[in-house]
Amino acid sequence: MKLIRHARTRRFLPFAALLPAAALLSAGPVAASESGGGGVAPAGGKPTVVLVHGAWADASGWNQVIRDLQAQGYPVVATANPLRSLSGDADYLATRLKTIKGPIVLVGHSYGGAVITNAAAGNPNVTSLVYIAAFAPDKGEATLQLAAKFPGSRLTDDPKAPVPTALDAVPLGGGPTDVDLYIKPDKFSDVFLSDRLPADRANALAVSQRPATAVTGSEPTEAVAWKTIPSWYLVATDDRTIGTENLRFMAERAGSTTVEVDAPHAVLETDPEAVTDLILRAAHGSRPSLARTGAEQAAMLGGTAALAVAGGTVLVLHARRSRSRG
Repeated sequence: MKLIRHARTRRFLPFAALLPAAALLSAGPVAASESGGGGVAPAGGKPTVVLVHGAWADASGWNQVIRDLQAQGYPVVATANPLRSLSGDADYLATRLKTIKGPIVLVGHSYGGAVITNAAAGNPNVTSLVYIAAFAPDKGEATLQLAAKFPGSRLTDDPKAPVPTALDAVPLGGGPTDVDLYIKPDKFSDVFLSDRLPADRANALAVSQRPATAVTGSEPTEAVAWKTIPSWYLVATDDRTIGTENLRFMAERAGSTTVEVDAPHAVLETDPEAVTDLILRAAHGSRPSLARTGAEQAAMLGGTAALAVAGGTVLVLHARRSRSRG
């Protein structure tokens, strides 16, 4: 079952941040690249979809989503997320975004949601934000703080532990907080995948995970793009990394158009078609056309049957589209 909640109407604010002069002088837009390198120009009037991975993953997690979007003619950039610090990662992405011509649909998974929240602020080309089981922090909030707001995250079973108990801290040679954090291999399938993938696939992802530094989880958010840019949100209802109730809280607070999917935190690995569908809705700017009365009305949305209830505030989708892959 999926739920789609209607988002609040937003106003766009003027462009408030400028690309550093050196970048303006040195960076010119170039042709789109399937590898994601360089600048990107939109093709056929379609927005460029920029995909930002989170911690304990890399850009390859988007592979099926990339193929599906490219098959429909969308230019795609699956950028590398450094995972070194929230402010540094956001600055890196913000600079990358300013090399892209035309409208941008900016998508973040997990910690990548915090990065896009900061990086998109003040960029008038970013027309839509898409959060895929992702952090959508408000100003002053840190990601690990949000993961502990409501029960559901299995990153730790001891809130007082200096390092979340499901994580290994690998020293980087500096101070006690200068560490890389990995999900422990024996915890990875449970915490990240909710045991939804075969053991061999889960084990391969566990040993190839990219770590995040401790500061990525503790550094506060400085800018909040979802307050001025329309957002879409996929809530994974079996999320054991951030926690499903924490996802719902952030989606509701941001006024996002929200879809709920029976999936783990790494929904892009288990249900890439649901991820692609939501990105396409954001790219089309399509939000449910909901009734203003309490009467039920039937509607068709994204090729699935929908029922509008509760005064037109929630749509319950009874069927999931299935697709064959080439």
